[in-house]
Amino acid sequence: MSQTRQRISRRTFVRGTVAAVAVPYIVPSSVFGADNRPAPSNRLTMGLAGLGSMGMRHVKGFLQEDDCQIVAVCDVDAHRRRDAVKEINGHYGNDNCSYYNDFRELFARGDIDTLCISVPDHWHAALAIDAVRAGKDIYGEKPLALTIAQGRAVVEAVNRYKCVWQTGSWQRSTEHFRFACELVRNERIGRLRRVEVGIGPGFKSPGVTETLYRIDPQPVMPVPDGFDYQMWLGPAPPAPYTQKRCHWNFRWILDYSGGQVTDWGAHHIDIAHWGMNCDDTGPVEVAGKGVFPDNGLWDAAVDYDFECTYGNGLVMRVASNNHCPQGVRFIGDDGWVHVTRSGVKTDPPELRKAKIGPNDIRLPRPAGDHRQGHRRDFLDCVKTRKTTISPAEIGHRSATVAHLGNIAMILGRRIRWDPKYEQVLNDPSASRMLDRAMRSPWRL
Repeated sequence: MSQTRQRISRRTFVRGTVAAVAVPYIVPSSVFGADNRPAPSNRLTMGLAGLGSMGMRHVKGFLQEDDCQIVAVCDVDAHRRRDAVKEINGHYGNDNCSYYNDFRELFARGDIDTLCISVPDHWHAALAIDAVRAGKDIYGEKPLALTIAQGRAVVEAVNRYKCVWQTGSWQRSTEHFRFACELVRNERIGRLRRVEVGIGPGFKSPGVTETLYRIDPQPVMPVPDGFDYQMWLGPAPPAPYTQKRCHWNFRWILDYSGGQVTDWGAHHIDIAHWGMNCDDTGPVEVAGKGVFPDNGLWDAAVDYDFECTYGNGLVMRVASNNHCPQGVRFIGDDGWVHVTRSGVKTDPPELRKAKIGPNDIRLPRPAGDHRQGHRRDFLDCVKTRKTTISPAEIGHRSATVAHLGNIAMILGRRIRWDPKYEQVLNDPSASRMLDRAMRSPWRL
């Protein structure tokens, strides 16, 4: 076990007093090498599971953090493993990075402090819970889990084992999203009355600019060499291999994900909750309509529009951006704030130049104000044992809204929801959709 891990181990870290929580972790100068980088034995060691589009971004991002050493990777696609190992070994100038097909071999390593998990959604909960039980601290991609019940199981495991968890909802680590939410929380637009969340409709693949509203039935194909397809399916129902089922396109198939509603919803609904001050709760009713393909391989909603009513009467609309502009718009008595990844717009316009003072509500700030800062916040919290800017509970509550939206649209009726006990009221069919069966031998 590394010296760093010995110092920050959840088994030995003193957590019983307020003073212990408040004391920051200080790295003594003796742990740094001559180049002012942490000596190898004092860096946080990391393994990565899932090496697709987002996974490789994490590889390149964590390689830039001097106090993090990537020592192993895992993916069911041998080509992706090869590319990741080449990137990592090239960065460090050695050939030390280990690689695995089976995540259980990676998680069993006692010399790994942290994990970054970027696998398809249907694997999120199983990998997360196994990793937590193995004593790892985790950066886990959004949405937190495939179902509401699986998400709650992840949160309970994280809390039980005192895991430091960062959900990949990185927009919370950017200055302009935080500023927009601070304007709302400080009532610079008056009392908040309504929130509108716009997300892209339909299906999109990398390099494709047009929106695709259906994909025809696909032929059964031979599994490519080096791809462990049965492991990729894992807890999902059995299905024949075809190219457009896997990798990026899993997002558009309800056996593995929730379409744009959960993919982008986990980002923008998260920001809406931040501005609404609803991080620890959820709606009491959800109703709307969606357009779902009636045949073909991809079956997630291609168009959607649902409203969520909260206990205080506030209404949040989540819709394709042909119904609502892309991003999050907070509408108050005295104006509005609209935030996207491109920036912030306000009415009145001069609100964009407003200052958030020391006596105003100020939302948490990570170590950096860009996407890299989200990873930095995670590593810093691993050392201090403090709460990250996007802990598991927040990630779960944000994803829950997206899941409820899909349930309401699939059933075509209003869903009444108890956010405290996370139960659907008086609707057995909807209640059964809070979880999904997992194919044997996989279970949580």
